[in-house]
Amino acid sequence: MVLLPKSKYLDFLSQFGVGGAHPGGINLTKEIFRSENISNTSHLLDVGCGTGQTAAYLASSYGTNVTGIDINSIMVAKAKKRMKKNNLPVKIIHGSIEQTLLPDHKFDFIISESVLSFVNKPKALKEIFRLLKDGGRFIAIEFTIKRPLEAKIEQEIKQFYGFDSFSMKKDWITLFKHAGFKNIRIQKNKSISSVPEYHYSKEIEPELYELMEKHYDMNLKYEDVLDYRVYSCTK
Repeated sequence: MVLLPKSKYLDFLSQFGVGGAHPGGINLTKEIFRSENISNTSHLLDVGCGTGQTAAYLASSYGTNVTGIDINSIMVAKAKKRMKKNNLPVKIIHGSIEQTLLPDHKFDFIISESVLSFVNKPKALKEIFRLLKDGGRFIAIEFTIKRPLEAKIEQEIKQFYGFDSFSMKKDWITLFKHAGFKNIRIQKNKSISSVPEYHYSKEIEPELYELMEKHYDMNLKYEDVLDYRVYSCTK
C-alpha cells in the first residue's frame, strides 16, 4: 500500500486489531454473500484481509476455500492466530495485492473491503483480474465521493487516512472497465451496520489512542463526504 508519510491510520487499525472496519462491517459482508452463488467448492480471496474476520466467516459459514492477503505484518499475525484458534484451514499471505505470486485464474470470488483506496488502483485491479477465473466475481466495498472535493478537504482526508486518491462512481466504473470487468453493478445500503471487534496488541503506541478519537471526529465532520458503494462485477 502507498501511504502518505504522516498517515498512521493503518497503524491504528493493526495495533487495535480492528475487525470489520469497512462501512457496514461484517453484517454488510453477510448480506452481500447471501445473493452470491458461493459453495464449498469455491475458491475465494480476501484482499486486505486484516484480522481475518471476513475470511473466517466465509470459511466457517460456507465451507469454502479461503485465502487472505494483507500487507500489514501485525494484521497477518492476528489473522493467523484467529484461524488457528478456530481451527479454520484459511491460508493467510503477507503481501500486496498490487503484485502477488498467486497463479492465474485461481479464484471464483475476490472481495475487497475498503482496500483499493489505499493502493494503486489500476495495478491492484489488473492483478485481481488476473487472479480471477473466467466468469469469476469481484466484489468491492469502497470509499466513493459524491462530487469533487475542495482542495483543503481533500488534503486533510488524504493526510489522515493515507488514501492514494479519491474516486466518484463514474471513476470506479471506468477503472473496472479498463481492467476488463463487465456486468458492473453498484449498490448502496446505509441501513446495515455493525460494531467493530478489537484484537488489541500487547503494546499500543499512546498517540494511537488520540488517533482513534480523531478518526471518530473525522467521520462526524465529513459524514456527507465519507460515503461508500458496493461494486460487483464479473470477469
